[in-house]
Amino acid sequence: MSEPVRVLIADDQALLRGSFRLLVETAPGLTVVGEAGTGAEAVDLARGEHPDVVLMDVRMPEMDGIEATRRICGSPETAGVRVLILTTFDLDAYVYGALRAGASGFLLKDTPPKDLLAAIEVVAAGEALLAPSVTRRLIAEFARRPEPARPLSRVLDGVTEREREVLGLIAHGLSNTEIAEHLHLSMATVKTHVGRLLTKLNARDRAQLVIVAYETGLRS
Repeated sequence: MSEPVRVLIADDQALLRGSFRLLVETAPGLTVVGEAGTGAEAVDLARGEHPDVVLMDVRMPEMDGIEATRRICGSPETAGVRVLILTTFDLDAYVYGALRAGASGFLLKDTPPKDLLAAIEVVAAGEALLAPSVTRRLIAEFARRPEPARPLSRVLDGVTEREREVLGLIAHGLSNTEIAEHLHLSMATVKTHVGRLLTKLNARDRAQLVIVAYETGLRS
């Protein structure tokens, strides 16, 4: 029998933390290893407990969820911890900030319970929870940003033309199935290209590939 997915809950509202704990604890294969009421507590608990997934609120005292995510995902000590952002605010800046900080997913707090539990499983398995609607908001955010793109030659060095095509389609929110259909490739081939992109670009997951694609100015 496999070990349960270990979850850390970070939210400044005790009532919500209790609700999330009850939901997670009653789901098979999931267990709560701690609760944090501030971003700083979330970072400390992540270092101490090494959870598989952190359910992270954005607006918290002492340190917001974006900075807490950045510290958790950016530290070698907690590099294996995945962060799933939960917020009541569906704002472009939060989507960009959370993913740029290293989060593997972004959900609203009014997400149905079964979808939240499924999201935890997806993120724990190392996949990115990045729906096309979120990708579209992320694209819009990049379009508004005046910062110059990073040089393609440096960031995408060693990435083949076909892999660049796949990366561009990922950045536009296409699933592996849609990419296979668009490029007339098999699913196995697409998965191979995605895996190579993750390795070559040192990306944690699909969400990070989207970030790289748009920061380099890549278009498909």
